[in-house]
Amino acid sequence: MSFHDAVVPAYLQMLNSLTGLITKAEAHCTAKKIDPSVLLGSRLFPDMLPLSKQIQFVSELATKGCARLTQSEVPSTPDTEISFAALKQRLAKTIDYVNSFKPEQFEGADTRDVTFPVGSDKSITMKGQQFLSSFSLPNLYFHATTAYDILRHNGVEIGKRDFLGTN
Repeated sequence: MSFHDAVVPAYLQMLNSLTGLITKAEAHCTAKKIDPSVLLGSRLFPDMLPLSKQIQFVSELATKGCARLTQSEVPSTPDTEISFAALKQRLAKTIDYVNSFKPEQFEGADTRDVTFPVGSDKSITMKGQQFLSSFSLPNLYFHATTAYDILRHNGVEIGKRDFLGTN
């Protein structure tokens, strides 16, 4: 299995899953006459980030993960989305971006140094395999799971199959 095959399908699965979850959340708001901004601003606990930010983080992790692992320019991803439609558009752009990477771009990425910021004044360097398995994917799954949990907690009728999505 190539390193590309370890990276791209995992990112795409969660991006596609979140697209489906957002679609169901939007339908839930329409059916229950809930202002979408209420759901988009929902949190599991007051000190946690809201649903919209959880989705933005998943998008950012996939985008920056691919860029860092392939030594490509890390694109800027401002967090400006305030609607389901805008979040779906962001996810669609992220899916297109992740799909644009070719297997050869990931050759040697598992042993390549990957340096990334952690906070405003510190960075960490890891080998690509460690970056993927110890940082990028765990964070991606954490934020995707938190988004799922926020939606489920707020009554959106979703289940494990919705979370797992499709590639």
